[in-house]
Amino acid sequence: MARQLVATESDAGTPLRARVLPRDQRPLVAACAGFALLSLVLVPLTLTLGWDEIVYASRFGPYAPATPFSAPRTRGVPLLIAPVAAWSDSVVLLRVWLTVLATGALYLGFRPWIRVLARRPAAVGVAAGLYGTLWFALFYAGAAMPNHYTAMGAVAAVGLFLRAAPTPLTYAGIGAGLAVATLMRPNDGAAVAAPLLIVALLGLIAPRSWARVLAVLGGVAAGALPWVIEAYVRFGGVRERLVDASDVQGGLRPLAAITAQFTAVDGPLLCRPCGADQIRVVALEWWILLPVLVAFGLWAGGKRSAPLQGAPEPQSAMPELPRATRGALWLAVAVAVSAALPYLLLVPYGAPRFLLPSHALLALPAAVGLLALVDRARASRVLAAALAVVLVGHLAVQLPLAHGNGRIQAGARGDWARVTAVLREQGVRAPCVLQGNTSVIPLAYVSGCVADPRSGPERPTALVLRNGEPPPWARDWRSHPVPDTYAPGWTVLVPPRTAIRNTPTDMRS
Repeated sequence: MARQLVATESDAGTPLRARVLPRDQRPLVAACAGFALLSLVLVPLTLTLGWDEIVYASRFGPYAPATPFSAPRTRGVPLLIAPVAAWSDSVVLLRVWLTVLATGALYLGFRPWIRVLARRPAAVGVAAGLYGTLWFALFYAGAAMPNHYTAMGAVAAVGLFLRAAPTPLTYAGIGAGLAVATLMRPNDGAAVAAPLLIVALLGLIAPRSWARVLAVLGGVAAGALPWVIEAYVRFGGVRERLVDASDVQGGLRPLAAITAQFTAVDGPLLCRPCGADQIRVVALEWWILLPVLVAFGLWAGGKRSAPLQGAPEPQSAMPELPRATRGALWLAVAVAVSAALPYLLLVPYGAPRFLLPSHALLALPAAVGLLALVDRARASRVLAAALAVVLVGHLAVQLPLAHGNGRIQAGARGDWARVTAVLREQGVRAPCVLQGNTSVIPLAYVSGCVADPRSGPERPTALVLRNGEPPPWARDWRSHPVPDTYAPGWTVLVPPRTAIRNTPTDMRS
């Protein structure tokens, strides 16, 4: 009775904030709130759907007609947007919904690591903050794209995998995290699962566990099942779909694609090809800062943060992390490398979003390193000033990039409506067929036409080119430059007498 009375009195004296939100979760919640706020401020909710987003959203009636669904795509994103896209065509509402989902995913992804880093729980919030201030993470917070959810599924799965005393709910969480990652991007799910299987089978961090092995395999299998079923229904089998997907992506093969990732570090969203773009040195700050922080985190993870010679030891010196926790940081690095290698060695183009899972996992040891530096900085004004400059510089680079790329995309996607207006002036209306260069699919969608990426021999209703020469069979077609475009050089070409063909526009799959 006495114990019960003490407990009751203790609870009564505990602030409501502490009971509702435990202290170790507050940094993570703050990071999630900052992520949502920054993304809403820096990237306009009115941003027109991009090419990939159109493909996913057009599965639903309000966004019909459906555009071609190629072999590399999966059904994960349509599942995410279904609660809104199934009944409303409001871009603003869809982006609000996705921002809420992305913020919740950020919390759920990093939450399991609070127990893994129990000696340093603030590192989890710092890791989410580092990841959540990257411009491409902020840009895609409200986007109908898979990579952020792949990243959060991977981070959550690895964190739960490392739990010292797993329960059936833990194993279910491992499987759920990997199922989400695989449903969004099957290749990423497999790349994340491979190191986990090796660790589980060899007992490198924890005793050999067949339950962990089954959780990993079950999660990947559950996430890949829709992709496999569709492979047989639409493409003739798994091998055929893989070959088709490779062709769509320009042929997967051994190459050094890391330069493409460096080139795209400040944009564009898709660097394909990357030859005309250049690497801006200032935009490489994260690529320089990340390995330094990760290395220091791995080193400091096994040591108590010592004060500088002659300085008193700070009261909040970083506690020594247990051996299992240090192994957890190394596992995060191993999984991050495994997730990044296919994009660095096989994919012949670059996009910053491809490496979001790797950045999220590497942010964890980087956060441990950053906090160790903060502890040392309390004993040195010079180090404190240098650290402050570095962190402010990081934000000064990343936040303008998020806003700038949002502005660029708003202008570029606005050109689709301008091209459509010229098509309308020339009498091109649905049903119709468009041919042209790489943007023909979103242009066709906006204009209500069918996209035909071929260049003949069948004649389309109209050609839309940007800084390109028409094919020989269209040299006598009437040329109409598109005025006031964000990107110059758009031209609409129509036959001398436009004949609108009765072509079906619904190409649902």
